[in-house]
Amino acid sequence: MKINLLKIMGYSAIILLSSPALSMNSDLLAQNEFSNKSIPWRPATVQRIMTGIIRDDTGIPLPGVGIKNTTTGKSTVTDASGRYSIEVTSENDLIQFSYIGYTTQTVKAGTQTTFNARLLPAEGSKLDEVVVIGYGSINQREITSAITKVDSSQFRQSGSRNPLDLLIGKVAGLQVTRTSGTNPNSGVGIQLRGVTSLVGSQSPLIVIDGIPGGNLDLIQQDDVESITVLKDGSSAAVYGTRANAGVILITTKKGKTGPSVFDYNAYARTERLARKPDFMNAAELRSRIASGEYVVTDFGGDFDYFEDLINKDNVSMNHNLAVSGGSTNATYRASLNYRDLQGFAKENARKEYSIRLSLAQTGLKDKLTSQFNIATNFNRANLLGGGGWENVLTKNPTESFFNPDGSFLFTRNITNEVARLQQEKNRLQQQTSSVDGKMTLEIIPGLKGSVFGAVQRNATIGSEYRDRASQNSVENSNAPNGGYAARTTALEQNFNVEPTIEYTRKIGTNHNLTAIAVYSYRYEVNEGFNANNRGYVNDVFEDNNLGSVPVALNRIGIGSYKNDNTLIAFLGRINYSFGSKYFAQASLRREGSSRFGVNNKWASFPAVSAGWNVTEEDFMDDVSFVGNLKLRAGYGETGNSGFANYASLVTLGGGGIYRFPTNEYLQTYGPNRNPNPNLKWEKKQETNIGIDFTVLNNKLSGSIDVYNRKTKDLLDTYTSPQPPFIQSSIYTNVGTISAKGIELALSYDAINTGKFRWNIDFVGSTTKNKLDSYSDDEYKRDLKTFGDIGGFGALGQAIRTYEGRNLGEFWGKRFAGFTPDGKWTFYNRNNEIVSNAQINTSAFRDQTDFAVIGNAIPKYYLSLTNTFKYQGFDLRVFLRSKLDYDILNTMAISYGNKNGTSTNLLNSAFTKYAEIKDTYMYSDYYIESGSFLKIDEVTLGYTFKMKNDYVRNLRAYVTGQNLVTFTKYSGNDPDFVSDTGLGPGIDSRGPYPSTRQFLFGVSFGF
Repeated sequence: MKINLLKIMGYSAIILLSSPALSMNSDLLAQNEFSNKSIPWRPATVQRIMTGIIRDDTGIPLPGVGIKNTTTGKSTVTDASGRYSIEVTSENDLIQFSYIGYTTQTVKAGTQTTFNARLLPAEGSKLDEVVVIGYGSINQREITSAITKVDSSQFRQSGSRNPLDLLIGKVAGLQVTRTSGTNPNSGVGIQLRGVTSLVGSQSPLIVIDGIPGGNLDLIQQDDVESITVLKDGSSAAVYGTRANAGVILITTKKGKTGPSVFDYNAYARTERLARKPDFMNAAELRSRIASGEYVVTDFGGDFDYFEDLINKDNVSMNHNLAVSGGSTNATYRASLNYRDLQGFAKENARKEYSIRLSLAQTGLKDKLTSQFNIATNFNRANLLGGGGWENVLTKNPTESFFNPDGSFLFTRNITNEVARLQQEKNRLQQQTSSVDGKMTLEIIPGLKGSVFGAVQRNATIGSEYRDRASQNSVENSNAPNGGYAARTTALEQNFNVEPTIEYTRKIGTNHNLTAIAVYSYRYEVNEGFNANNRGYVNDVFEDNNLGSVPVALNRIGIGSYKNDNTLIAFLGRINYSFGSKYFAQASLRREGSSRFGVNNKWASFPAVSAGWNVTEEDFMDDVSFVGNLKLRAGYGETGNSGFANYASLVTLGGGGIYRFPTNEYLQTYGPNRNPNPNLKWEKKQETNIGIDFTVLNNKLSGSIDVYNRKTKDLLDTYTSPQPPFIQSSIYTNVGTISAKGIELALSYDAINTGKFRWNIDFVGSTTKNKLDSYSDDEYKRDLKTFGDIGGFGALGQAIRTYEGRNLGEFWGKRFAGFTPDGKWTFYNRNNEIVSNAQINTSAFRDQTDFAVIGNAIPKYYLSLTNTFKYQGFDLRVFLRSKLDYDILNTMAISYGNKNGTSTNLLNSAFTKYAEIKDTYMYSDYYIESGSFLKIDEVTLGYTFKMKNDYVRNLRAYVTGQNLVTFTKYSGNDPDFVSDTGLGPGIDSRGPYPSTRQFLFGVSFGF
């Protein structure tokens, strides 16, 4: 794999060899002066200049390539356009082309005056790749933990809405799910190696350029250099109580030494409907009314209001312009980004403006280095659209949303979604900013001291208004026909300071030691305000004049909040290597948080890992088919402090307004939370064993990881005795959850003929999650339920997680068939067929007739990438799959039963579910396999060969995303059904539509 991170390092050589002392011109000048003297024995030589362009394997010009005439000793480097010129004295002169991470080429000069070369990635160059880890970086061959790096060349090409979209299907064990589809204002569900907490944070810690808790709104895809995932405890332990769910490190692009270069990247994307629930249209409804299959009113119309919610002219755009460069002492990079994301739904959009600036400076004879980053993002989101799909699908297709006079028709049983989009507003303004800096001083050789500081600020203003004529206002009983307005503000700030001491020492020829000591301080403060009012007599002010109508009971709402927390930590880490054969790492983080109880303010998080490069042993000398073989093992402990501020303290809440003896009506307050001085962090202990290998003449490389993790002292709310406690519940640490799994990543260089190349990359993982214990001697509980079914029938929750059983289990009734008159029958715990009324729905395992009827967590996650390159063309085909899991089809429960309401129904209510002549029911009758295989992304690109000094590279490409899904699931797109967290596998009755996206993009360097 080529090393994109190193590709621009050659700029430093350009600057160096352009200096008077080392330039080729000065060498020629000295030679000319020397040649003026008469030396009779010197033979005559024929001098000429050879020129050309050096490109990488994709055809992009390479700056800074070393060119050397090994016969004469003359040398030069390529410029920013990959061009070079070098003096040749004989046809037998040997010209060498060398570049870090690429195979060196040597050619005979011959009689040619022009020679263009294409350098191929060096075998095993990935082992020399630098990988960013917590508080530093390390060479790929020295890694001893489960760490995966994804660079920009591996990112998805379909235009990310969130930086984590770039990782979908790219990292074994990492699940990134978009339950809201392509909604531009939605986030992603992310989970690494299973669930690690019941109520605490379950998402990995995001670190952006060294800032823990970085805000993803500040990241644009064209500004990302690489993303590194710290998957196991031994790698993540350096982040202590925030690393239970893993750590994701995002490194942004920085300036490189060399001439100024400009890069412009842009794309335009549009979406088209891929999958729509099969509800009856007007003709089908009339047919069923006529046949007597369905009794409902025919209003005489023919409407499809699903189409009226679609933004058929949606075109999203992204433009990014970056300039970078620098000298040997100072580098810079600045980028501007504009993004206009148009949703597939009407009134569903997001516009963003981003600025990012990076500056680096070296001084004091290269002993002092500094790095400063500034980033800000302004965005405006239209939140009104994106929902309402269930309402338009289930509305009688013969009934209009309009009255005969053209005004909107309102009925209290369903929202008029067409009117809502015209008569309401819901918008959000946001500004997110970040400033960070780091200064490093080499105190003595091998000893460095640095100070890192960062500030992040995220401010939002939400505004909402509903016209006087809107359905919400007309039907409101407190202020009928009066407008509704609301305003919310929020401010989140955090401050980080981290001084670091780093010591590096080489002892003898084989012993290498690196040690760091870190002090970390972080302070977070969050505050906000909200207010709403009703009864506005005009629609002019909207939410900009909330006080323009009198305050009245049941019409106004107001609230505010403020909270903070402080985290302090001390960290020490030692890295040791013996030559390139043995590697070891050990760390200890001691951390204190204000969120913990007074008796458990501090926690310790140790970690240790080791690696053995087996191929360096003598007994491997004759094993020619193995290019690299390394064994890894690690153990680490991490914590989870991702819960509410002040959770360990007693807090006060309003107790109502009462008349005091003074005849005054005053607000009363009292304790609304029990204190818990023993509240502490959840602690995860994890062991990871891995193997990295390269075999078959370096054509096949990969890694295998096996892990076992256990999270103890789970946080949750339990019943507390009264007395001594004031309240009936307490937030405390009880229980254990575990996860075991295997991860596999493979890369195969199938064909490489120079002109044509075919690479295959495979990623797969499997995880088993279990709630080992949920009780202790003081607090008892056997189960926790998740997964609200919703819809008709008040069916409760579908997932029961019992102590000692796997997560994600559907517990429900086992379908036994229908009676002749269409009534439900089920199996009881004794496998006897009984009626629904005879089923015991008790929560006690030894009594209930409920049984395990499925599991919502996929057993296998797989992805396959095929990359083809032929001359200037490149083609990437990306497939993803989730296998062996179940989904509850809630749409079928509510709208596949023709014996309930008089709404529009699925066509399957009269075919697949035609036997039902009974009430709504949750059972395995509606549990279906969710397994699927998806052609998720296909990208075809072409890199143009530029023959001028102004354009470095030009690539155009087209991408199709979510093209084809192969599945037996009859509901919505199974890929958009949540598979993370504790309540997965519950399909939505009105999800954001599944779409195919088509994108055209261009990358232009000059």
